[in-house]
Amino acid sequence: MAELEYWLWLTTRKGLGPAGALTVLDHFITPERAFYGEKEDFDALPLTPFARQSLLDKSMDGPNKILGDCDQLGLRVMTFQDADYPQRLRQIAVPPAVLYIKGKVFRFDEEPAIAVVGMRKCSLRGREWAERFGMELASSGALVVSGIAEGVDCHAIRGALKAGKPAVSVLAGGVNMVFPYENRFLYQDVAAAGALISEYPPGTPHKGDHFPLRNRILSGLCLGVLAVECEPQGGTMLTVNHALEQGREVYAVPIGLDEKRARGTNHLIRDFKAKLVENAEDILTDYADRFPAKLAHLAPLPQSVVEARLSADKPRARAAKPAEPKTSHRELVPRGQQKSRFTDDELAILAVTAGAALTADEIVERTQIPAKRVLSALTMLQVQGAVEERPGRRFCALVELEG
Repeated sequence: MAELEYWLWLTTRKGLGPAGALTVLDHFITPERAFYGEKEDFDALPLTPFARQSLLDKSMDGPNKILGDCDQLGLRVMTFQDADYPQRLRQIAVPPAVLYIKGKVFRFDEEPAIAVVGMRKCSLRGREWAERFGMELASSGALVVSGIAEGVDCHAIRGALKAGKPAVSVLAGGVNMVFPYENRFLYQDVAAAGALISEYPPGTPHKGDHFPLRNRILSGLCLGVLAVECEPQGGTMLTVNHALEQGREVYAVPIGLDEKRARGTNHLIRDFKAKLVENAEDILTDYADRFPAKLAHLAPLPQSVVEARLSADKPRARAAKPAEPKTSHRELVPRGQQKSRFTDDELAILAVTAGAALTADEIVERTQIPAKRVLSALTMLQVQGAVEERPGRRFCALVELEG
């Protein structure tokens, strides 16, 4: 029986939870030893009767199903005792015993990772600031980490992806469970360019009581937490409290006095001594000496590029006679330059989006390129200014390929 199965058995015992799993590990050292424990062994542990009873269930049907799901979904399962388990996370009060990862496996201890958090029901201004900070942080060498819910979280992630950089989303459910549904394409983008991470096995729904537990991982993976817009109470404050307990730095974007609903960041600056920040450099200067290879130059995208990418999704006023951009207005890329400028996937996407704005699914259907590669290519084409995203998550080529 593979060792990994014992980890999945332990972490799926009902009533145990992350803290209970660590209690069992402290006593038995390995999940395998716990699996072969007897009733009298468990009775000595400071667990609830329900949790102790669940440890007597030796069925491996559940763990085997999870392993099958992970294989099918292409997930990496990282355990607390793996050599590449992040030391930052290992040192928090209640580290997760296992992590399910879809996408890249980052060496977080070598990354200047910054968590960006805030309200779900944030203002338009809050969304703009979240996206701006996400883009500036990522383009300057930081790894942006957030959730993926509506509001500040998803806009911070979008900003990092618009910078042409990876991002990490920590979830409160299985990595294959999209929440909210409107962000399903963002899930695909993050998995293609960065990583989706959860301590919950595939198929686990996003539950309200999962989010406070999720937040300890969000802050634990990072050097610091940036609060963009939040209320004086709520999920953002829970993440900040985790960060403070873990010895992480806390940063906050100040809010005007007329913003009654979202003055939690002012509260952080005043009462928790959070550092007031106006741009990514205000944050990353704190870590430049520790990560010279990544942050020494602190060379973010030019402001004109930032503004152009941030404005790409903003609704535009309708012209008196709206019309699609004419082909003659597009840059013509000579045949001899196409191969050196674009990959084969990018060229195929540019060809099918030259005459119509298509969704990612439509591009996959017309090009027969796997979805993961299409999403990755679309991200890079947007970075190069060769493709524009339009309302409805439709993509249109901004260049013309010479035939």
